[in-house]
Amino acid sequence: MERSWTLEAVRTLLPDVRARTERAVREAEALAAEHERLAPGPDRHAAQQRTEDVIRRWAREMEALGAEAKGLWLVDFDTGGGYYCWRWPEPGLHFHGYEDGFAGRVPIH
Repeated sequence: MERSWTLEAVRTLLPDVRARTERAVREAEALAAEHERLAPGPDRHAAQQRTEDVIRRWAREMEALGAEAKGLWLVDFDTGGGYYCWRWPEPGLHFHGYEDGFAGRVPIH
């Protein structure tokens, strides 16, 4: 089922999105640091897999909230006429039309 987001609804949800994203970023960064310390081999591969698992889990959480995970730590909220957009660690939201994409984002004050 498609959802059309209002600015008020996205602003209400954004603290939860930020908190979940911050947890995932911190976990992924720790795993990436572990990955870099390890010599090539099974342990290093396992660390890389755990990092990818964290990212996939985060994307599933965003989808469960009704957001669209569009890239690493980047989510869109469909308005029916474009997207409210947020990327870690931005303090606020942006808007872009369907055809404008990330490059066409305009800050929302």
